[in-house]
Amino acid sequence: MGLDWGMILGGFGLFMFGIKFMGDGLKAVAGDKLRDYINRFTSNKISALLIGIVITIILQSSSATSAISIGLVRAGLMTLEQASGIILGAAIGTTVTSFLISLSIEKYAMYIAFVGAMLICFAKKHKIILSGNVVLGFAMIFMGMAFMGDALAALKAMPAFESFALKMSDNPIAAMLTGIGLTAAVQSSAATIGVAQKLYQAGAITFAAALPFMFGANVGTTMTGILASIGGSISGKRTAALHTLINVMGCVVGMLILKPYSSFIMSIASGMNPMMQIAVANIIFKTVTTLIMLPFTDQIVGLVRKIVPGEEPTSIEVNIDELDRNIATILPSAAISAIQQAVLKMVDVVRYNMSETTRYINEKGTDEDVSKLEQREATINHFDEQITDYLIQLSIRPNLTDQDKKDCRAYLDAVKNIERIGDLSANLWEFFHEIFERNEELTVEGAASVNQMMELLIDMFDDTAEIFVSNDEALYAKLLEKEHRMDEMEATARQDHYTRMVNGECTSHVASSVYCDILSTIERMADHCCNTAKSSVTGLTSDLSDDEVTAPAAA
Repeated sequence: MGLDWGMILGGFGLFMFGIKFMGDGLKAVAGDKLRDYINRFTSNKISALLIGIVITIILQSSSATSAISIGLVRAGLMTLEQASGIILGAAIGTTVTSFLISLSIEKYAMYIAFVGAMLICFAKKHKIILSGNVVLGFAMIFMGMAFMGDALAALKAMPAFESFALKMSDNPIAAMLTGIGLTAAVQSSAATIGVAQKLYQAGAITFAAALPFMFGANVGTTMTGILASIGGSISGKRTAALHTLINVMGCVVGMLILKPYSSFIMSIASGMNPMMQIAVANIIFKTVTTLIMLPFTDQIVGLVRKIVPGEEPTSIEVNIDELDRNIATILPSAAISAIQQAVLKMVDVVRYNMSETTRYINEKGTDEDVSKLEQREATINHFDEQITDYLIQLSIRPNLTDQDKKDCRAYLDAVKNIERIGDLSANLWEFFHEIFERNEELTVEGAASVNQMMELLIDMFDDTAEIFVSNDEALYAKLLEKEHRMDEMEATARQDHYTRMVNGECTSHVASSVYCDILSTIERMADHCCNTAKSSVTGLTSDLSDDEVTAPAAA
């Protein structure tokens, strides 16, 4: 009797799609604040561990949790020590999938799929539709497992596979390497362990082979982070190395205690169904090894820093001490003065990022430069969040004067414009990063026009910062004259670019396509300088709408 490869491959595909579909649904239901929650609740090892568990259950992927951690460390919003707690928690969180699989509720899968489909097709509220995605994804996991189950059972009757299974039972290293290879290929340890559960249930492999297979899957799952970190920053590489080191250490421990651990699991889980035995082994092993490693995370991080040498970007603290909630309650006028100091801190970071963007453009910066620019952009966003939240809380105070209310609106408008300048600065270096990645460049004339506009822009931003403090109307009038000059420079540079294109002088395809976007972005940043100054001088909100200030996408 031959294998039904259609059922095996189709079932496996449906199983993996179910894991992803359910994870995407859970992520959507949880909202887009996952990164904020991770950053907010990782002040100590225990809370970081718990966040790692919860986020991995939501995402249904330890690799996805690790990828988020890499992004936060790279952005300077989390230390490597905080990331270690999250990664350890991810190891426990990922065991939930194997537990769900072991429940053997395949016979109810079609009914669950029906419920999910009905929610998706007939629900009116978006949240309910997303919940339907979760339910349908959950059903597809079991439908895929059911399709695979009977087909995989035929493996044990095949002499070739029987011989291979015996070798894995007699040679745990071979089973472990098989688990590593399969997980690296499919990039899902849950999928690999799910296959091992089905094979063991079908009698195709022994428990002695299933455990090393499981240990290997935990190492193979680190491939996603390793691939994501190639060519990235030092902090990104270290976070990926941390994930790999933790999982390799766990695998080594598991292989060393394989026989006694196997006997232990069989002594406590012999009455359970085969898939539940694997799930219990996975849960106990990962939980115990994680709790053992947790007190030694500082030492593990130190080892990682030696394995991946280099200097990490300095983290920028978003700690606005001036914004004391008690001041807002007792003396709103003093709180408004404190807001000015907080905004000036934000201004300093935006100003520095603008100058570093100019340097990146002229020196064809590295990926490490991009990492630092990303870090400061994330910091600007956090300034915006904290100051905006404080202003909103202040604005609802019953004891505010009319002038206080006017100042709140003006500061809120200023903050939003300054944050937009930061966003548009990020758009600029993203345009140039795209050009540099293609080994292309602007023409000499085109680069000169960009530099002239950037020089004027930074001068305008400095004027804006001074107007924000002094409310100098004369300086504001001069700023408007500079903005008019910026408009003229942008129009001239655009026409010169069209002339060069007609004459065949532009040899860079990417640079030619995004050059007008670059000019437009700089001009928009100048508009936001004027908007910020206007709100400072007049207390009125800015003229430009959100549609007008949205940066164009790179072509």
